[in-house]
Amino acid sequence: MKLDILAFGVHPDDVELGCSGTILSAILEGKKVGIIDLTQGELGTRGTINTRYTEAIAAAKVLGVSIRENLKMADGFFLNDESHQRLIINTIRKYNPEIILCNAPEDRHPDHGRSARLVSDAAFLSGLRKIETFYEGVSQSAWRPKYVFHYLQDRFIQPSFVIDISEHFEKKLEAVFCYKTQFLASDNSEPQTYISSPEFIEGIKGRAILLGKRIGVKYAEGFITEKILGVRTLDAFIQNVT
Repeated sequence: MKLDILAFGVHPDDVELGCSGTILSAILEGKKVGIIDLTQGELGTRGTINTRYTEAIAAAKVLGVSIRENLKMADGFFLNDESHQRLIINTIRKYNPEIILCNAPEDRHPDHGRSARLVSDAAFLSGLRKIETFYEGVSQSAWRPKYVFHYLQDRFIQPSFVIDISEHFEKKLEAVFCYKTQFLASDNSEPQTYISSPEFIEGIKGRAILLGKRIGVKYAEGFITEKILGVRTLDAFIQNVT
């Protein structure tokens, strides 16, 4: 299946928190989008591997993505090495995305920055035809996405650009809240965590409002690019009404 956008998250729920508004907007425009979770989030304080799978499936349905897969890397202990890069190269060549979205280049959780480098490196290597990979016994062709963009996460990093998600923000929250064991969790049989408090969700809303204000809209998501972006005409810029 050819995808337009492939969004990587090191933990189930990273994509929903970081770029699900953008995904919803892209799907509404007719683009095919997929999600790849690198780990099963097995080190998370709350919930289990099984509950995270159930929640991820529910969130995927809310977003309307074409595929969602889990590469089952070791949460907390995966490396940016050849074996892990080949897993991602195989996935990129399987779906031939034009754009990749992935974790922030540095963040509170060390997995985020490490996975950002891993995915970015693999995206480049995927374009080298002398790296051989196979899917279901068939040799895969080299494929390099046009762009790799990193979504913002816990720490604020000055974005390279922002995307208006005003029409999709409530749906984004619906996808986030599919992770019932993680967010606004009322089950007191497990420890409360940094992300299970109401303040964490308020922070997500505040970030979206802050970024939206930068371009004169209600809500936005921010992205970081590793290379300079080009536009064909000045009309490509949205009007900033502020």
